[in-house]
Amino acid sequence: MRTNTVIPAFLTLGAVACSSQPEKAKTPNVIVILADDVGYGDLDWNGSETVRTPHVARMAAEGLRLTNAHTVAATSTPARYGLLTGQYPWRREGTGIAAGNAGMVIRPEQYTMADMFRSAGYATGAVGKWHLGLGDTTGSQDWNGRIAPGLEDIGFDYSYIMAATGDRVPCVYIENQRVVGLDPADPIEVSYTAPFPGEPTGKDNPELLRIRPSMGHDQSIVDGISRIGYMKGGMAARWHDEEIADRITDKACEFIERNSSGPFFLYFGTNDIHVPRVPHERFAGRSGMGPRGDAILSLDYSVGRILSVLDSLGIADNTLVILSSDNGPIVDDGYEDRAEELLGDHKPWGPFLGTKYSIYEAGTRVPMVVRWKGRIVPGSSDDALFSQIDLFASLASLCGGTVGPGAAPDSRDCLSVLLGEGGGGRSSAVVMNLQENLAIISDGWKYVAPSDDPYTDSWSGYLYGNRPEARLFDLRNDPAEQHDVMARHPEIAERLRRELEAVKADGGVWRERRSVPEK
Repeated sequence: MRTNTVIPAFLTLGAVACSSQPEKAKTPNVIVILADDVGYGDLDWNGSETVRTPHVARMAAEGLRLTNAHTVAATSTPARYGLLTGQYPWRREGTGIAAGNAGMVIRPEQYTMADMFRSAGYATGAVGKWHLGLGDTTGSQDWNGRIAPGLEDIGFDYSYIMAATGDRVPCVYIENQRVVGLDPADPIEVSYTAPFPGEPTGKDNPELLRIRPSMGHDQSIVDGISRIGYMKGGMAARWHDEEIADRITDKACEFIERNSSGPFFLYFGTNDIHVPRVPHERFAGRSGMGPRGDAILSLDYSVGRILSVLDSLGIADNTLVILSSDNGPIVDDGYEDRAEELLGDHKPWGPFLGTKYSIYEAGTRVPMVVRWKGRIVPGSSDDALFSQIDLFASLASLCGGTVGPGAAPDSRDCLSVLLGEGGGGRSSAVVMNLQENLAIISDGWKYVAPSDDPYTDSWSGYLYGNRPEARLFDLRNDPAEQHDVMARHPEIAERLRRELEAVKADGGVWRERRSVPEK
């Protein structure tokens, strides 16, 4: 339920709608900070009393908390795909968790959120974790030259990214589609099928490791940590894990400074809480919960730096900042970092059931805070149903970007919710787990489709939540999804089943890329 009841006149949609082509100086900058594996209960403004995140708390105090916000998927790649394309990832093959050498999951012919901002005259940038593939096809990248297609081909003027994620090779930064700091005499080779002769691995050379894997993650060793996949060469270009957060935050701040005359759009993917968790010495040991807790402190620091640079440049009042997470939390995700042992009273999943990978609420209900100083009522909250997939259409409505027929087919304009003006949010939202089993949420009810996939993972114990029978949960009275009420409310279950089938049959085919204005 909304906590603010009086909306000042300047907050009306008419004041920010862009159909009347507002002056460029009035067009807000937009920053989307997408954290990695951060759970609903991981941040103190969402109820945690075990770890302090003062900069995120400042965002909440100066902005809006959306307490019923969902990502479209309980894993990284499909969640990011949905956010940037406005299309449910289950509509396309090849949108599952991407290998480090995957071809581009978002194809150059697709129209993206970055394209939309470009069409509105924005400078566009992507910094940090990418995990949406590069190059045309799996394994075809030229890591020693210009990697194409790349982010420039899907609407980003500038990019400084990690090719995949922290636990996958290649462990290098890529700026504007070229590996940073590469020595041509030491070319990079990458394989996800076979090790390179003579190159140490975590499986065969555990004595070289500073962090041991708990499951998998035992292939090529980079910076004393074994990863998924095999990598050879590129020694001068390899990252040091303790420095990742600082490096990508530096680049995000530099992008803001270069484009401070605006307008600009920045997609900033942080990496901290994803494994391997190796926080800088400024944070190591400070949380009392081991590297995972320390990584939360590191994330908060990065958020603080973004807010500080906006203040220093005098553009905080004209910048909309959105912070959320790609999916729910996971504790042990492949390395022996004592995350479970040191968890104590901390509940990363908050009041919900499940984790990352799960169809249950903790897999897809994520923290979300929106700040626009002078526009959004400070300290407000709203429990309207909101999906990250709606950021595309909502921000287009705000900024006057083009969303033509077929573009962002599953995105809905929920700008009034995003700006704290009410409006009720989405009527329903579809979410999926690791196995692409679907659930639909509507009016406080959640219908989970039947699936023959496993309920838990026999190796890791991860809770996927699949069952061969359909289920219905009353999230208003049972947010932890402890009681299947299908038998008591068959008419509601049938209504939601039909609605889910209608969404699936709707198609959601993307539009072919149009030419967009050059900067």
